Amino acid sequence: MIKQIRYFQAVVRCGSFTEAAEECFISQSAISQQIQALENELGVKLLNREKRKFSLTSAGEYFYQKSLVLIADFESLCHETVRIANKDHAELRIGYLRCYGGQEFWLAVADFSEKYPDVSVQIINGNHEDLYDALRNGGVDLILNDQRRAFSDEYVNFILTTSECYIEIAARNPLASLESIETDDLKNVPCILIASSEQQDNERIYYQEIVGIKGDFLFAENLEEARLLVIGGKGFMPIEGGENEPRFAATLRRVLLTRKGKPIKRNYCAFWKTDNAGYYVEEFADMLKAKFLPESGA
Repeated sequence: MIKQIRYFQAVVRCGSFTEAAEECFISQSAISQQIQALENELGVKLLNREKRKFSLTSAGEYFYQKSLVLIADFESLCHETVRIANKDHAELRIGYLRCYGGQEFWLAVADFSEKYPDVSVQIINGNHEDLYDALRNGGVDLILNDQRRAFSDEYVNFILTTSECYIEIAARNPLASLESIETDDLKNVPCILIASSEQQDNERIYYQEIVGIKGDFLFAENLEEARLLVIGGKGFMPIEGGENEPRFAATLRRVLLTRKGKPIKRNYCAFWKTDNAGYYVEEFADMLKAKFLPESGA
């Protein structure tokens, strides 16, 4: 039936049995017979035939529109099946937000690699815009990122956790002894962000307008560089999670960040393109869900 559906789509797309036959490299009589066989199998009339012209019936219009999705899904299924069979060439490209401090991502990577040792796992990290651009341009298959935009139907969007925002600050700074700190109280302390030169403006605008940071900004290329600036007393760094890193226990402290007395919270989500929802992408997404939401039974 798949071949018959393709012939039917060609006839509708070309608007002509003759042109559709040429496109499909068969005779006009053969393609006409295939459409008739499709109608017989369905038990409905798809086309109204009038001499050399035709029009779609209401059932034919419905079937044509739905068949476009069906054939696209079928082609995707075939492609993914071949990719799974060719394990030597299978890969999963995933990205994570470099300022997210939780262990769930790495635990999911470990589980995936153990279950699928033949799949090559490539990992990148970046700030929000780095990861969004990589996903949009096909550079990665799935990302763990914070939510800064309204959800789009172009992507599968799954909220994994809602996390309170903290700052990391030098232990010797008097502010390090506080349990929480207001964004207004940080206006005289530089905010240290991790961003490439191309993304610095986007990060600055987000932290100014959405988070409410009002002071100056300093930028680092990576987490290690940012932490050295913090340890050196150059400013504070926004970070997720309230537990201090054991290896920096003597030099850094984490303080809850608040605005108007309320903790600042952000959603962290798994994102992947709806047209790239392959087997390994969905498998890794399920493993992420299991680490973040163990009660869900994912």
